Amino acid sequence: MESIGTWWMWAAFAAFVVVAIVVDLLVLQSKGAGKVSFREALNWSIVWVVLSFVFNGLLWWYLDSNFGREVANEKSMEFFTGYLIEKSLAVDNIFVFLMLFTFFGVPAAFQRRVLILGIIGAIILRAIMILIGAWLITKFHWILYLFGLFLLVTGVKMLMMAEAESDLEKNPILVWMRRHIRITPEFHGERFTVMKDGVRWFTPLFVVMVMIGITDVIFAVDSIPAIFAITLDPFIVLTSNVFAILGLRAMYFMLADLADRFHLLKYGLAFILVFIGIKMLLIDIYKIPVGFALSVVGIVLVTSMLASLWVTRKPRD
Repeated sequence: MESIGTWWMWAAFAAFVVVAIVVDLLVLQSKGAGKVSFREALNWSIVWVVLSFVFNGLLWWYLDSNFGREVANEKSMEFFTGYLIEKSLAVDNIFVFLMLFTFFGVPAAFQRRVLILGIIGAIILRAIMILIGAWLITKFHWILYLFGLFLLVTGVKMLMMAEAESDLEKNPILVWMRRHIRITPEFHGERFTVMKDGVRWFTPLFVVMVMIGITDVIFAVDSIPAIFAITLDPFIVLTSNVFAILGLRAMYFMLADLADRFHLLKYGLAFILVFIGIKMLLIDIYKIPVGFALSVVGIVLVTSMLASLWVTRKPRD
């Protein structure tokens, strides 16, 4: 599969991701266990968004200098569209994280470590899945139709179950863990395991981390086919995915207290998945322009967010 990414671009991006994670871990360690304020979360969210725009600008400049303006415009638009899709799907991911933390009663001070470990796992998982997906598409073009059908069905299912309440008590993974491993009834700081009378016990924070890891897998299965509907370039797919994930922790703490205000967003995300699925199914009949796809995704996101804020606004006295 052709890609604009050279070996040094892959290496430079990998180095950037490692540095970004290390900085995040160092900041986390220096602050210790403590609740992340809305202002701090907002500042970090802005930093991650700005970095993604800077990266896209540098990518455009490099491609414009070496391959021409047309290629530069096309690839930079693909990156931005993919980034926007992944960022919007990440919002739904955040709502699931919030549900898990609320269900297990995880104190805000203990949530940061679980989130950063979940993000590291998500980056590794998606990198593997993207490379495998790119290889499969190269070998079997028809798999794009399976991706498209999967996104279409997922979007319709999400739309039909938008108001359904999740019952975590009946979750098969949670039921299995409660039956097969020793779980302490209380938290032990940010520890995942403790020793009691020479026996290893797992804390509820470990259970939450496992559930978040499984959630990452489920959302990766949804989001990766969606980005392949925008571009088949593995470098664009991976970079847009990773940049959307890097800001996930900050975005969680920024939106945690506002989750109820965006309850209509799930309908917008369902429509986006349906649209992307149709786009992929039509790939050999009519290739929907990336600019049009970007416009649709942007309009749906803004509309669903504004509608959510309008519906949940506080009535005037």
